[in-house]
Amino acid sequence: MMNERPFDARGVFVTGTDTGVGKTWASVALLHALRARGLAATGMKPVASGCAMTPAGLRNEDAEALIAASDPAPAYADCNPFALAEPIAPHVAAALAGVSITLPPLQAAHSRLAARADRVVVEGAGGWMAPLAHELMQADLARALGLPVILVVGLRLGCINHALLSARAIRADGCTLAGWIANRIDPAMAQAEASLATLRERLGAPLLGVLGHGGSAHDAARSLDVGTL
Repeated sequence: MMNERPFDARGVFVTGTDTGVGKTWASVALLHALRARGLAATGMKPVASGCAMTPAGLRNEDAEALIAASDPAPAYADCNPFALAEPIAPHVAAALAGVSITLPPLQAAHSRLAARADRVVVEGAGGWMAPLAHELMQADLARALGLPVILVVGLRLGCINHALLSARAIRADGCTLAGWIANRIDPAMAQAEASLATLRERLGAPLLGVLGHGGSAHDAARSLDVGTL
């Protein structure tokens, strides 16, 4: 296993155990929680597929949710440098659009955001092992930005396996797993508390909070402990 790298305490990289587990909801909650501590906190969605065409160009609803939760609010082009139309894996959507996703534009946009904020919450695309480009993985971006990783675990059947495999991959890629957030995406999940207890025991990283099903962003933010971020 690669050694974990020192990380930049000025932000976090948010990934998930899969797509649809609530990364954006958790990222929005993190932004509100950080702002409640008196910090200037800005969101970033470096690569987003499934964008809609608007008079201002392609726009992604996840990126717009991050912008709405940010203070200072970033320019759209800095929040989401690569906006892709097709709602499919980013590297496939980019190939269809004739777009080459590379690190330098992402690093430049992140630097502009970091210059204006105390913390930047960077939301990845899909799960940890979802490619951003044929030669670019989530781990490459997290390492290039010098950010620790927050893992969002969607509480549903199979989440223990997905979470433990994701945590293992994050560490094997030389990144720091700074914590995890549980999201109750299936309110009818059987033995949810037992699964939470197992994850607490085995993930080897602090649980930052458990997000309830429904409720407001401010309610979600109050459930998070961001004192170490």
